[in-house]
Amino acid sequence: MHAYPSPRASASEEPEYLLVVPFVAAGSRRFGRSILAALVALLLVGIALAAAMPAFGASGRLTLFQWLTAGEQSVSIDVPPDMPADLIAATRGEDGARHAEGAEAEAINASLPFFTGPVETARPFAFSAGAAPDHMRALHCLTQAVYYEAGFEPMEGRRAVAQVVLNRVRHPAFPNSVCGVVYDGSTRPGCQFSFTCDGSLRRPPSPAAWTQAEEVAREALAGRIAPGVGTATHYHANYVAPYWAPRLTKLTQIGAHIFYRWPGNWGRSAAFTSRYAGLEAIGIPRDVEPEAIAAMEAAAAPDPTDRRAPEDVGGRLDVTKGWTLSIPLPSESRSRLASAMDQQGGVPAPTETGPAQVAAR
Repeated sequence: MHAYPSPRASASEEPEYLLVVPFVAAGSRRFGRSILAALVALLLVGIALAAAMPAFGASGRLTLFQWLTAGEQSVSIDVPPDMPADLIAATRGEDGARHAEGAEAEAINASLPFFTGPVETARPFAFSAGAAPDHMRALHCLTQAVYYEAGFEPMEGRRAVAQVVLNRVRHPAFPNSVCGVVYDGSTRPGCQFSFTCDGSLRRPPSPAAWTQAEEVAREALAGRIAPGVGTATHYHANYVAPYWAPRLTKLTQIGAHIFYRWPGNWGRSAAFTSRYAGLEAIGIPRDVEPEAIAAMEAAAAPDPTDRRAPEDVGGRLDVTKGWTLSIPLPSESRSRLASAMDQQGGVPAPTETGPAQVAAR
């Protein structure tokens, strides 16, 4: 915010727009300065109130000055402890997982009107220059989200899911990395994306659909946007009705998914101020129990009795099953090869040939 100058005691020290015209008579000059000082005081009070006052319809408490001057610039948003905290709590954890189903869900979804105002377009995502492994992890996590959440939806619906993930990356209510958003809540009740904790990851993906999901994710990370969902940060399938849905702004429906954004200014583009962290880590889904994790770690630990070299990736002979090692002699191998070639009517198998016999031919 611009710092507005305060009136000076000396006219010569005042800014030009506060100087009094010199040819005014002395008495009139004093009167004029009094009026001018009063107007300036009112102006400063008005500016202070405007700077501190939330913009109309603001549920996220952007100030009017921030709202007017934001444009394409990022603004600093103080997350107030009342509405956002309460709203975030309603969309997370066990509360966020509560929903209606069946006919009740259909009735609730039909009763919620769509937002009729203009849908702001999200800014293209700019993947900050970083380590290649982080980019690959981000691509993998976003591909997982697109595939498991909308892998067989219309292409527009797949791109919309990718847009929601990247919108969350840049909103202060969510983690500021792609994998952090995708696996948000996967280690506790209330997964933000259900596939990370409902066992879906145990099913092998369809190769063709996975390839398409990866391309959608790659394009989104490269800056492609899905204008239809704008600044949406939430969605759900049309056959359920989450309890948080009436509290958010319903934007549109694409395929089987209904998309929402935060209400008020907290859902406007100026509120997306988080900077992408650039550090990616793939989380462990909640459906992987601690015992299973311990078993995997134990299996990966080196066996102190194992004297095999690290590069030796060959099989092992399990003597506990009564198996014995049997390596055929070269002559036995040739005999079996000759027998097989004779049965197939092929070229006779090579026989024992000494150096003298080769030289005589």
